[in-house]
Amino acid sequence: MSQSVSLRSQRIQTHEEDSVELMYARGVTDGLPIVPPTEDRVKRMLATVNRDPQELLGTVGPNYGRATIEKVAINAVMAGCHPSYFPVVIAAASALSDEKFNTHALNVTTFSATPLAIINGPIRQAIGVNCGHNALGHGFRANATIGRTLRLLIINIGGAKPQEITKATMGHPAQYTFCVGENEEESPWEPLHVEKGFRPDQSTVTLFGGHSPFQISDHASRSAEQLALSIGWTMASLWNHKNFPLFSDTTLIVGPEHAKTFAQDGWSKNDLRQFLFEKIRKPFRELRPGVNGGEGAGVSMLPTRNTPSTPPTDDTMYAKFPALDSIMIIVAGGTAGRFSAAVPGLARGDAGSRITTREIQSA
Repeated sequence: MSQSVSLRSQRIQTHEEDSVELMYARGVTDGLPIVPPTEDRVKRMLATVNRDPQELLGTVGPNYGRATIEKVAINAVMAGCHPSYFPVVIAAASALSDEKFNTHALNVTTFSATPLAIINGPIRQAIGVNCGHNALGHGFRANATIGRTLRLLIINIGGAKPQEITKATMGHPAQYTFCVGENEEESPWEPLHVEKGFRPDQSTVTLFGGHSPFQISDHASRSAEQLALSIGWTMASLWNHKNFPLFSDTTLIVGPEHAKTFAQDGWSKNDLRQFLFEKIRKPFRELRPGVNGGEGAGVSMLPTRNTPSTPPTDDTMYAKFPALDSIMIIVAGGTAGRFSAAVPGLARGDAGSRITTREIQSA
């Protein structure tokens, strides 16, 4: 794209020496310092894609502000993105604007929900996305700034500012940035984007409306069944140990060492998914109010989960996971250390946030 492109966004003229303080005072940051989005920087970002700066990707809730390519580029600059990341950012912003992802719900709930961006395909290596050691942590510009751009879009286009529209009771650090690449090279299984119907040579970004990751340690299990039970019963405490079934989808991030254990016993992703759905169950007697704690958020709904003509008995078993397709599995993390992580979602179905994938278009 030509550097002569005309930008339509408001210019801020300032004689202040510290533009970082100016941007914070205007309420357009996430609390951390940002890169001032000068016209030259925004144009360099736009130059990496052949898109009209005024093209509308969609609207971002809860205020449903207009996410144009230009506005997205401004926020990508502020987040510290390298221009080469911009095709990924555009795809992620498109997913963020999708009604089925429901950014509105993610940002008005008291649940501390935030978009988890999962990157697949060759773009990971081309721009330096971290998929290995410390995959969910600090130290890698691509992960940090792509995820941070989504938060800035939610603040500056969606209008979701904490203690105003955003009412998360607790919040968590992943609300600053939550972006990971799938470790396809160390995975024994087909990657997420191939599961979703894309070719291996295509690149995608998938958004999941999730909470903070819950790390699971198992250094002892040496069979697939032992490990699946260990991981599954740890995941049984997600949301609340009495939430059977969960209201939400769940992302299971399997570490490469754990993935190798499953593969050695011939388990596929779907085998693991099926096992978790069928085996992680509790009888109704253990879910009643007053048994090992309160009722959790969902026990009052449990009778409605059965056919009305078949009321539950004490022996009626309830699965932790609401459906087979409610468990999304990826492989990420380093090759040393028998750890995995689970990320519970906000809610599933039309009232919640549905997993949304977009192809990343090359420049």
